[in-house]
Amino acid sequence: MKTYKNLILSAITIFSLALLFTPDMAKAQQSGIKRTELQRHDLSIPGREAIQVRIDFEKGASFGKHSHPGEEIIYVLEGIFEYEVEGQSPVSLKAGDVLFIPAGKIHAAKNIGNSKAVELATYIVEKGKPVLKMQK
Repeated sequence: MKTYKNLILSAITIFSLALLFTPDMAKAQQSGIKRTELQRHDLSIPGREAIQVRIDFEKGASFGKHSHPGEEIIYVLEGIFEYEVEGQSPVSLKAGDVLFIPAGKIHAAKNIGNSKAVELATYIVEKGKPVLKMQK
């Protein structure tokens, strides 16, 4: 019985530590936002990869300030977004609009429409680094 209790205690400790050291991408899954990775491929440029992600924002959902270790190219599939990019005035984009975010620029996005909003994000990033770094 004592061994069983030790095993459970060890499992709880390991699980707690795993949560503490979870990568930024997992921490960034915010309420009302669903990220679906569509593809990931090495580029002909050594050390770089392209990642495409569909990001669904429920009505009123926002993704806080963050950055990427490379460029982000956004194509709005549906809805209306407001983007705040470091050093620029906020911009509203609707379906069919695009936005380029330079490497390392802190930015945030919010669904400001009356229904779900969806974007296709293409990242050209350094391979092996977390795709997303949340800001405090």
